[in-house]
Amino acid sequence: MTPQDRAKQHVGRAAVERYVRPGMLLGLGSGTTSHWFVRALGEAVADGLEVRGIPTSRSTEELARSLDVPLVGFDEIDRIELVVDGPDEVDHDGHMTKGGGACLLWERIVADAAERYLCVADTTKLVERLGAFPVPIEVVRHGWESTGRSVRRLLSHHGYPDAPITLRTKDGEPVVTDSGNLILDAALGSITDPLVLDRELNWIPGVVENGLFTGIADEVLFADPDGAITVMETAGSPAGRPTTTVHGRRTTGT
Repeated sequence: MTPQDRAKQHVGRAAVERYVRPGMLLGLGSGTTSHWFVRALGEAVADGLEVRGIPTSRSTEELARSLDVPLVGFDEIDRIELVVDGPDEVDHDGHMTKGGGACLLWERIVADAAERYLCVADTTKLVERLGAFPVPIEVVRHGWESTGRSVRRLLSHHGYPDAPITLRTKDGEPVVTDSGNLILDAALGSITDPLVLDRELNWIPGVVENGLFTGIADEVLFADPDGAITVMETAGSPAGRPTTTVHGRRTTGT
């Protein structure tokens, strides 16, 4: 494994050891770091740990099932005790960019149903300011070109007039999310106010969700390649938009 892979493995194991308790209902994140958590969880389940999980993507569902981690659906539960998920970037306030794996809508739905949210990351994901990683924006297929123009106008209004916005593709074909939508990636470079963009991007008709997750993470758990673990408390950070769940008690940024 690469040094970054080792760090991801360490933080996944640490999340299970430090935060998971018997009988918990867990949100299972997507992406490489989250999948190390799911693998560690699978080992614990094989050793007798009783938990249930709700996945944030089809790939996570497949991985969890292959490891015999019991899964449930939203028709069976009304709350999630803890979500463990990883970022593409995270700043010192715990604001994240997510969606590099095109799972941002499901990730947001699971996060919104959670009492607590643990962000797990290797130390390379910590940044002073979000924006180096393009912001994913999930859009419906119908009229996506028009939606993209509206996104461009909004970003220009907020000081990003020349930001490249591209339709995400793979092997020459558009990337399609688990919900059948498309992804636009906005390369902003440096985001001065992620709370505003988190809120206002979703006002645009055709935008289903965006990858700026502000005021969601309660803690960020980091690991380096040698296994050193650090915790960053972020429960006091403001959110870009309100929610009816426990995170709705946070201050909403203007």
